[in-house]
Amino acid sequence: MTTPLDALIPIVDRQYRRFGREAPLDGLLLTRAETPSGLIRAVYRPSFCVVLQGAKVSMLGEQSFRYRAGQGLLASIDVPVTSRISEASPDRPYLAFSLAIDPTMVTELLVEQSTALADTSTVSVLTTTDLDADLHDPLMRLFALLDTPRDLAVLAPLIRREIVWRLLCGRLGVTLRQIGLAESHAARIGRVTAWIRNHFMEALRVADLAALAHMSIPSFHRHFKAVTMLTPVQFQKQIRLQEARRLLLTEGGVASVGYAIGYESPSQFTRDYRRLFGVSPGRDGAAMRASLTPEPVL
Repeated sequence: MTTPLDALIPIVDRQYRRFGREAPLDGLLLTRAETPSGLIRAVYRPSFCVVLQGAKVSMLGEQSFRYRAGQGLLASIDVPVTSRISEASPDRPYLAFSLAIDPTMVTELLVEQSTALADTSTVSVLTTTDLDADLHDPLMRLFALLDTPRDLAVLAPLIRREIVWRLLCGRLGVTLRQIGLAESHAARIGRVTAWIRNHFMEALRVADLAALAHMSIPSFHRHFKAVTMLTPVQFQKQIRLQEARRLLLTEGGVASVGYAIGYESPSQFTRDYRRLFGVSPGRDGAAMRASLTPEPVL
């Protein structure tokens, strides 16, 4: 089955072989896999993900989001997701990219075009759909810039703004607006999840988090769980343990990693790590260092 984005397949494949996962454009990540994956646990940032070849399944709590070649997934806030690459082979590898979205840019566009984009419906913080046709051209132009570094700094911001505008006006617009509407429940919880992500080692005070969201404590608890499918403490724990997995790739000591991410008890760190990843941190770290291929998070 062909899609209008097939022209991007050889370009993204070439750029992945050239740069690896991190392309020389802030917030642009590339993924290529020749076999289906096991479970991948990650916290998605506000971003727009597109599958060019193969297929993937992402889970938010009990909700399942399936997307394949020619389709995209939009994450409107920092949210914990379990996913797996479901279709990939050496002949037709899974190929995808993710582009981070700046909430400030979304807000600016909403302010400039408030009458045209008045729908403020509350929707899921993850949405998948077929890509709108008017996204094809700016995406092609964005990837073409990777071959002209002189133009990248000047033209990439303009193209990214065009992409965000096309998203706001298209099928993913209702979800994307949740990023830019300061008083939407998703945006309020998004401020909290971003704060937790940046301060995951600090002790949490629910009253402070509720104040950041401009909500009462009962309302905050209800909306946080509805959006992320986790409590704030569970969310923080996932952030900590995913950071631990990154550290274990280069660090040898389980106890030192546990202390580094905020645990006071190595045994509690080991129990929580095994519960999330299904294996002890020592064994998992040794296996990752042996393979030197950490899991993709797209």
